[in-house]
Amino acid sequence: MITRLSTLFLRTLREDPADAEVPSHKLLVRAGYIRRVAPGVYSWLPLGLKAFRAVENVVREEMDRIGAQELLFPALLPREPYETTDRWTEYGDALLRLKDRKGNDMLLGPTHEEMFALTVKDLYNSYKDFPVTLYQIQTKYRDEERPRAGILRGREFTMKDSYSFDMTDEGLDESYAKHREAYQRIFDRLGVDYAICHATSGAMGGSASEEFLAVSDNGEDTFVRATEGDYAANVEAVVTPHPAEREVEGLPEMTVHETPDAATMDTLVEWARSAGVTVDGRDVELTDTLKCLVVKVTEPGGEPELTGVLLPGDREADMKRLEAALEPAEVELAGEEDFAANPFLVKGYVGPVGLAANGVRVLADPRVVRGTTWITGADAPQRHAVGVVCGRDFTPDGYVEAAEIREGDPAPEGHGTLTLERGIEIGHIFQLGRKYTEAFDVKILDENGKRVVPTMGSYGIGVSRLLAVLAEQRHDEKGLNWPVSVAPYPVHVVAANKDPEAVEAAGRLAEKLSAAGLDVLFDDRKKVSPGVKFKDAELLGMPFIAILGRGFAEGHVELRERGGETRNVPVDSAVEDILAAVEEAR
Repeated sequence: MITRLSTLFLRTLREDPADAEVPSHKLLVRAGYIRRVAPGVYSWLPLGLKAFRAVENVVREEMDRIGAQELLFPALLPREPYETTDRWTEYGDALLRLKDRKGNDMLLGPTHEEMFALTVKDLYNSYKDFPVTLYQIQTKYRDEERPRAGILRGREFTMKDSYSFDMTDEGLDESYAKHREAYQRIFDRLGVDYAICHATSGAMGGSASEEFLAVSDNGEDTFVRATEGDYAANVEAVVTPHPAEREVEGLPEMTVHETPDAATMDTLVEWARSAGVTVDGRDVELTDTLKCLVVKVTEPGGEPELTGVLLPGDREADMKRLEAALEPAEVELAGEEDFAANPFLVKGYVGPVGLAANGVRVLADPRVVRGTTWITGADAPQRHAVGVVCGRDFTPDGYVEAAEIREGDPAPEGHGTLTLERGIEIGHIFQLGRKYTEAFDVKILDENGKRVVPTMGSYGIGVSRLLAVLAEQRHDEKGLNWPVSVAPYPVHVVAANKDPEAVEAAGRLAEKLSAAGLDVLFDDRKKVSPGVKFKDAELLGMPFIAILGRGFAEGHVELRERGGETRNVPVDSAVEDILAAVEEAR
């Protein structure tokens, strides 16, 4: 097929859109792939839709390859199934809700576990029907508070979500492994630079969880890699090593000191050293101090509960890690009104002893184990407590991962240290277990005639987001640079010579390439200068650009590999040379 630029529905832009922050957003709009309709909502224009369909087809081929079967659920869904699983509440403001004309509550689906579980319950009742894996490629909706970065984080987006149903946990392991391998094939075929990271399950529930992150400086997610071995994890899922517990008997008693001008952790350490305070016979370090973050935690459908979060003084709080650890509860810092309403909260001097005495839940960093000794706030202005022992003077109600992860922290299982990188989530796989099948009382007759609950896996890929990821990873200062597997057209033929014979030759080249099975974009515009044509070709990003320009008189076609080498090929063998180049790049 040949598409002529003279008739293609396309307008390229020379300036970046005012609201664009990242390269993919700027370039996809400038190159005429997408067009903004509202914040976080975009139209797919012809070039963008072709690239989108190419990504979709790669995903579909690999899902079909593992025996998954495609179906399609509606985006408009009733409230009741999501009420059953509590996600009508858990999703909070991110859920796009509406009412029909009869006043019934409806939603635009953010994800479809409920629908898949109910459909399997409706149609299958025997172990002979299992295992089964179903998937769809469909538009999802989430009311993002701050949609940004074009199609990287929108309110409307397209996902492939698949769900496996197995009679046994061992069967779930096999389904999970098949999806993991399928995802690797998908991302390898698309040419994405990615890492497979241990992750948290969040509101999805379940046990095993891995996230596929595309490496990108503009990514919203921070992940870690070990300097030795293949360990990688989303920063929210990193587990902090904890020290060994110690006996509390015989440790010095807690004492309270006046600490003027010691309102920060650094000045607290300075005071301790000047006052001759020691810990285990050595000078005090930041790691010997304990800061107490006061937050409000709101469980779905519940009331805010004051909670203290204890962190070593050398670490800042990472709110994303804290939120992930407490999900689906919502977390926010306590405000001035909370301190005013609770006089025992003395800002800058809150300590675990005072919190426990006033019935406030206390969650601690994993380093705060029994027998560890700390300097903490003493719950009074300009006063700190020295020798506060965990397990004697206070006991945490639980543990939570809330401290920042740093470059150089120890990696799990002795695999060196951690490095920090940025990434964009492109896929997530979960072993959900029986959360949803139990919620809907899905029971299947096993081979012994007993009714048992099947187990589920959930596997998502951001199909529309993948296009933006490739634009992020594969662009330069001139424009986009698509791999052959995604490009709307593998070859862009440019007639850059006003000589009628050269223009006719460019048309013949496009026709021959089309006859050989390639989709071709042909720049046949007559009143456009060669310079503008070259700029557009680089902006649009097709993998190969065949130019019939000045060299045509000498009998050659200029073949540019986008972002790579440029070479001259003879006119007579141009079709064969271009076909070979495209095939080699697949």
